[in-house]
Amino acid sequence: MRAEFRPVAALPQTSWRYDVLRQRAFEFSWHFHPEFELVLITRGTGTRIIGDRIESYRAGDLTLIGSNMPHAYVSTPGTSDQEAILVQFRRDFLGTEFFSRPEFAATARLLDPTASATIFEARNSVVDRCHALADLDPPGRTLAMLELLTTLAGDERARPLARHAPFDGLSRAARRRVDVVCAHLQTAYAGEVRLADVAELAHLSPTAFSRFFRRALGRTMTQYVTELRIAAACQLLRDSDLAVTAIAARCGYDNLSNFNRRFRALMNRSPREYRRAVTAAQEPDSPRQGREQRTPIG
Repeated sequence: MRAEFRPVAALPQTSWRYDVLRQRAFEFSWHFHPEFELVLITRGTGTRIIGDRIESYRAGDLTLIGSNMPHAYVSTPGTSDQEAILVQFRRDFLGTEFFSRPEFAATARLLDPTASATIFEARNSVVDRCHALADLDPPGRTLAMLELLTTLAGDERARPLARHAPFDGLSRAARRRVDVVCAHLQTAYAGEVRLADVAELAHLSPTAFSRFFRRALGRTMTQYVTELRIAAACQLLRDSDLAVTAIAARCGYDNLSNFNRRFRALMNRSPREYRRAVTAAQEPDSPRQGREQRTPIG
C-alpha cells in the first residue's frame, strides 16, 4: 500500500512531540513519517493497521510504531469519544550517539532503525507515566520520556506487531485509490462485500482491481476483509457478553463453522479460547480526559 508522508513538527520547547488527541472518531488515514511514534489509546475502540498487520484496539493499547512504518487507526463505526496520547520522536533526538552508550543497549535495540512496531503490556505505572508527561516542564518531560523508553525496552512481554508492507512503486493516484477502497471496507466489512462493487468504486474492472489490490496490500481483498472481521470479532469477544454466534453474525459470518475456522487460522485458537484468555488477563484502568484535536493519529 502506498502511504502518505506526513511531517511531524517538534514543539518549540522540546526536540520531540507530545500530544493528547480527543475526537469523536479516528478516521482512516494511511501515512508514515521518519519519527518513531508511541501511541497509548486512553478511550475508544477500533482497528489498528500497521504495515501488514490488522488488529483491534481498545483503551490501554500501547504501541511503538517504527520509523517510516505505514499505519492507520480507525475507530469502530458508530462509536464516539476517542482519545489517545501520542509521543513522536526521532531516534537521534538526544544526539546521534546517545543510544550507542552501553547503559542504553536495550533501548537501542528497541529503537533499531529497521524496527517495525512493538506492542506492550499497558501496566498502570506505564500508563501513569504517559499521562504525567503533560504536567512536566520541558527538561523534566524529556527526562521522563527517556525513563519511559528504558522501561519499555525492558518489558519481556512486549511482542513484535508488524512487518513492512509491500507498497513501493505506486503512484499518487494509486495511493488515493487505495485510501478510498480501504476506507470503504472499514465500514462495509460486516456486510456482503462484492468484488465487483468495490472494483467499481476504484474505477477498475474486477480483474484489474484484484491485481491492483494484491500488489498494493500484499494479499487478496478477501483476505483483507477477513482480517478486518476477525479484528472486530476479537474486540467483541473482549468487550461484550455477546454469544459467539451473535458475534459471528455481527462480523459478517452467517455460518458459525466458517467463522470458527477463519478465527482459528488467524488467532491460533478458537473464539471461546480467546475469550477465556482475555477474560483472565488484567483489565487496564479507565483513561483520563484529554484535549480535543481534529488530527488523525500519527
